[in-house]
Amino acid sequence: MQNAEIGAEALAGGSARFRVGVFALIFDDEGRVLLVHRNDIDWWNLPGGGMELGETVDEAVQREVREETGLEVVVERLVGVYSKPQKQEVVLTFRCRVVGGALTPTEEARDCRYFPPQDLPANTLPKHRQRIEDALLNQAEAVLRAQRSSTAEDQGLT
Repeated sequence: MQNAEIGAEALAGGSARFRVGVFALIFDDEGRVLLVHRNDIDWWNLPGGGMELGETVDEAVQREVREETGLEVVVERLVGVYSKPQKQEVVLTFRCRVVGGALTPTEEARDCRYFPPQDLPANTLPKHRQRIEDALLNQAEAVLRAQRSSTAEDQGLT
């Protein structure tokens, strides 16, 4: 499937496009958060990625988690909405619960592990650290936050 890119021409009168990304915050019974170590670059991050055409938000989160970890999840609630103006992206991060599957490395991730939030790997994407911190606030309402980052930090990730 193609990534879902929404044309902003009608809104902005130009040729701009933007992406919608979805990420999962999955905590185990010990309060540890699941991270994946990507195959394409040396970063740990939350499981997730871009929505594909024809998907609902729930379907996109479930697909991304399955592709990167082998787990089946249900989406429980929205934790945060993150705008990334430098990349023309909006990222939705959801708290999810595991309902099946087995945690295993995949074609997209060389490793996937649970980590205590206070002891994340040094090469965890800073914007994903922020999303984990936001989840730990356990706020009733979703966080709205701009996440600007350097080109070196992004390396194509959302």
